[in-house]
Amino acid sequence: MAIERLFIANRGEIAVRVIRAAKELGIHTIQAHSEADADMLAVKLADEAVCIGPAASKDSYLDVDRVVAAAKEAGADAVHPGYGFLSESPRFARALEDAGITYVGPSADTIERMGDKVAARQAAEAAGTPVVPGSKGRIENVDEAAQVAAEVGYPVMIKAAAGGGGRGIRIADTEDDLRKLAPQAQAEAQAAFGEGGLYLERAVRDPRHIEVQILGDGTRAVHCFERECSLQRRRQKVWEEAGAVCLDDETRTKLCASAVALAEAVNYKGAGTLEFLYDEASNEFFFIEMNTRIQVEHPVSEMITGIDLVQEMILIAGGEPLRLTQDQITPQGHAIEVRINAEDPHMQFMPFPGQVGALTLPEGDGVRVDHFLYEGYQIPPFYDSLIGKVIAHAPTRAQAIDRLRDALQALKIEGLKTTIPLHLALADDPYVQAGAFHTQWLEPWLDAGNLTPETTGGAS
Repeated sequence: MAIERLFIANRGEIAVRVIRAAKELGIHTIQAHSEADADMLAVKLADEAVCIGPAASKDSYLDVDRVVAAAKEAGADAVHPGYGFLSESPRFARALEDAGITYVGPSADTIERMGDKVAARQAAEAAGTPVVPGSKGRIENVDEAAQVAAEVGYPVMIKAAAGGGGRGIRIADTEDDLRKLAPQAQAEAQAAFGEGGLYLERAVRDPRHIEVQILGDGTRAVHCFERECSLQRRRQKVWEEAGAVCLDDETRTKLCASAVALAEAVNYKGAGTLEFLYDEASNEFFFIEMNTRIQVEHPVSEMITGIDLVQEMILIAGGEPLRLTQDQITPQGHAIEVRINAEDPHMQFMPFPGQVGALTLPEGDGVRVDHFLYEGYQIPPFYDSLIGKVIAHAPTRAQAIDRLRDALQALKIEGLKTTIPLHLALADDPYVQAGAFHTQWLEPWLDAGNLTPETTGGAS
């Protein structure tokens, strides 16, 4: 049954993105918002809006009962969770199903299975998708961890079995390290996710972070090629590209095919991303986790394929089968996305919520800005600092970097400190221009003083 009234259970730029996609499909939009977000752009753009509680996320965007009740009262027949908040909550998906409301995403069972790193690893192994050598299941105590590490070989990465976002991760080079760090990882996992189960895997030194965008209808899946997300600070991505220039054609084909095989093996429905570590030295790739939602960096995949991923996931949720076959999806050129955060990059990336003054957005061929800003908007201090994304698309990677630089120089957001200087400095860095980086590259680059007002022309 086609979706007619879509409830957006998120905020910020992804809420605006979903509203635009839904409106193009002729769908009535209902925007959820906290008391602090009553004047955000998504509220102004939606056909109607509903307050779901106070500013604190736990009392609004993260409150399953409040959100479901609000969607039901608004007469919504479907809910789009965006990313973050409840987007990977099986409880939320089940609560909507119980209320007779369609969840725009995979089934609760799939979210639960792929959200647990141990279960996801087992699913990958069953589908023939390569995984990093590691524990076969959840580890509950340090002695068991030491035994597994001896078999896998040091260094090992200690990870929380539940959750993500870099929480609960430690790297141990020796058994002494392991015995000291595993309890810390357990405690952090318990605090962040409500359970302290761990698993171990071989640590791949200086890997590239490669992910594959997939679409599935519960039976069949296709991929929209790969992205590289290796430029990270504190395990949070800051710069993403499609495709990954470090891959040769044969490896790319194998990587994308393995992602589709896993998506089909778990009967995946909607848009999702399979994340891999790529070891350049050995030309090996390993599955690490699946994100059962749309991702922040989805626009680069859209730019190289011409596919509106958000519209496709809405249509699939409404009961339509996949409209695309794999041979219909052909990548064109190269795309780069940078995340614009309200942070001061010259002051240890301190959050800088404030009021938006004069706003100038870049325009032109191959330039896209996803954001939720308008002049006079007061950015609330209660949420993530992401305020927008600049995406550049061009025939070659070098041209995409040039186009990105031009767009960043044209982007003016008065009244705020932002991460624009970081991205300008990266665009000018010879290692970035050569694609010679990995997941551990950016933080030492920052520590070495490569980001100064002089290197970015005083840009803010």
